[in-house]
Amino acid sequence: MTRIYLVGFMGCGKSYTGKNLARKLGYEFTDLDVMFEHRYRIAISQFFHKYGEAAFRKVEQRLLFETGNFRQVVISTGGGTPCFDNNMDWINHHGLSVYLRMSPSALFHRLSHSRKPRPLIKDLSPDELRRYIRERLAAREVFYNQASLVYAAENMNVHHLVEALERHQGLLPFSDQ
Repeated sequence: MTRIYLVGFMGCGKSYTGKNLARKLGYEFTDLDVMFEHRYRIAISQFFHKYGEAAFRKVEQRLLFETGNFRQVVISTGGGTPCFDNNMDWINHHGLSVYLRMSPSALFHRLSHSRKPRPLIKDLSPDELRRYIRERLAAREVFYNQASLVYAAENMNVHHLVEALERHQGLLPFSDQ
């Protein structure tokens, strides 16, 4: 494995898990959202407000494609990254993908207590947030479920995730291109 892509809904723990997984494997860690903000010197929420989601998705895809040159890295993608422009196919072709799956109720709990600014949900009431999670997760799981490995993330254990990756590594298609 040279690249491991973590995919899943916002708030499922991709960044937190990615840092710990990278440490455990002796890999580097890259967060696409952080990469975006460092490169363009603007918060994603401000970019969304100023330029819109479509412009963000184009820039995000360029950054994703750059990761194809990285080696021995765990990459945390944005929640929507795999859901646009055949990105999930690209991810699966260039690395091992892991969907960190969480239930809508667990995501609601985490997102309603999150301090991280999230432009797509910042103005939603609790009921609107619940509906948003249910509807958006249902639409996005079509992409997330294409991951090489689906891992239940509600009780995350990085040691168990490493074991699952080791079990599946030889059984899954992996390209080192």
